[in-house]
Amino acid sequence: MFPEYRHLITELKNKDAHFTRLFNEHNELDDQITRLEKDPVTGSSAESEIHELKVKKLALKDELYVILKRAADEAEQ
Repeated sequence: MFPEYRHLITELKNKDAHFTRLFNEHNELDDQITRLEKDPVTGSSAESEIHELKVKKLALKDELYVILKRAADEAEQ
């Protein structure tokens, strides 16, 4: 996620608790979605749950991007 901001992600994870929480929550949702999609028992029956998790994950990604973009712009000044 956001390879162009790899260095900035590391920096923010070390100094911004809010960013770290959002980043970790995004990764946890990604893991949860992957588990549900790969589980032959719940794969098709959990479609609505998977969709809901993907929507939450995308919202987190958008929020992370805003933080990264703001931090990158501040670093350039």
